[in-house]
Amino acid sequence: MTGFLCRLTARSGSLRRCGAVVLREAHRPPSLLTPRSGAPLLSGGGAPLPGHSSAHSRMQHAEAAGPVEVDLKRLQGADDGIVEVLMCRHEAKNALGHVFVSQMRELVSSLPDDSSVRVVIFRSLVPSVFCAGADLKERALMDNSESDLFVHSLRSLMTQIAMLPMPTVAAMDGVALGGGLELALACDLRTAAHSAQMGLIETTRGLLPGAGGSQRLPRTVGITLAKELIFTGRRVRGQTALEMGLVNRSVEQNQTGDAAYREALCLAREILPQAPIAVRMAKEAMNRGIQVDISSAMAIERMCYARVIPTRDRQEGMAAFIEKRPPQYTGE
Repeated sequence: MTGFLCRLTARSGSLRRCGAVVLREAHRPPSLLTPRSGAPLLSGGGAPLPGHSSAHSRMQHAEAAGPVEVDLKRLQGADDGIVEVLMCRHEAKNALGHVFVSQMRELVSSLPDDSSVRVVIFRSLVPSVFCAGADLKERALMDNSESDLFVHSLRSLMTQIAMLPMPTVAAMDGVALGGGLELALACDLRTAAHSAQMGLIETTRGLLPGAGGSQRLPRTVGITLAKELIFTGRRVRGQTALEMGLVNRSVEQNQTGDAAYREALCLAREILPQAPIAVRMAKEAMNRGIQVDISSAMAIERMCYARVIPTRDRQEGMAAFIEKRPPQYTGE
């Protein structure tokens, strides 16, 4: 069995340097932003939610190489262990262009070997948008071969996200269409505002879902419903998505437009106190087991369980139970 921290390829290189990155979020207490240079910056204030949170963020970048379209933020204090992947391509509604995909791949590749990361939230800083899907302006300039190669790289990115060893949550506060929904489907869990719109609309553009959607949607909502949604290119809102099992939680949108993100944060906070190795092994057992027959799946479960037995966290869990106290897991 491959190790739970060795599921992805080697890192694709050091992160591109950002001359000045400022993240300002109303309603957030100070927390650390990790810009693409790797140096932490403080994000400032406004009225805090209990333990964390915020409304919309704005980034100002002074970088000769071009703007940062995807960034990484590590939460602090009681939320230490939660990492946010921030999508911030404002002018193009987080469309999946070359730069966006490259930066996303670079950041995601830095996560698997970091044992301090317990939950990853994918969220948008663009109001009313999660991810609008393919960058059709870029795609129109590609010939058939270039288009095929780019979609292959996009499919690889979604696989990279799906193979992250820790739980991942997509917070859809707005539109998630085509590749945007495929990105959310690559995550383990999904939250959505009631007003969010989502759909695999590729057949309305003469295409089919090509970044994993044709495979992940049936595994999420069932083959019959997935066929209906893909054949028709239908868009559904958050409440309907919840009823069909496409999302885990759907909530009424709030005045700051980040209700799905706040719900994703609540979900991450429920995961955070649990034994991180056990959570990672549970994810691996389920992800691998669902792809094989039940007998083989039981063997996978046994192997994953065997990885948990010698950990200090298991000993801590047993001791905490006997001593009637909350466990303090360290991921060892």
